Amino acid sequence: MNPFVYLADEQDETIDAHELRQLVFNTLTHEQYPPRVEVTIVLVDEPAMTEYNKRFMDRTGPTDVLSFPLEELVPEKIPTIDEKDPPINLGDIVIAPSYVRKQALGRDVGFEDEMALMIVHGMLHLLGWDHEDDADAEHMEARESDILATVGRERP
Repeated sequence: MNPFVYLADEQDETIDAHELRQLVFNTLTHEQYPPRVEVTIVLVDEPAMTEYNKRFMDRTGPTDVLSFPLEELVPEKIPTIDEKDPPINLGDIVIAPSYVRKQALGRDVGFEDEMALMIVHGMLHLLGWDHEDDADAEHMEARESDILATVGRERP
């Protein structure tokens, strides 16, 4: 059984849905999660992301990715999922691909690499990872690099 990835594409950029799902799977595998999980990825335009960013983060303007975990997970502490229980819904990842494209151009990296990073970064947040201090950020970035390497991508 593979994890179930709901994908809502509410924007105009062309996106490889298969790769997004593969990145979710690879992140879960790398973090040693069982496949009995669900994740929702929502692709939105910049006006919608601006609204999300203001409403949920109290920040002005668009951003690249927001994660909305439904579980309070702890990094490297995998929950037990009984086969008789329904899958765990980890939460939602909201991404603004047009903003990610601008960000990739500004950083002189490929759009696909930047999008891959957004998925992995969002997934790690759903799994309890954070980057509030330098040590946590460094650890999270190293994990992102390891996971991206599983699909032949580099952390920009």
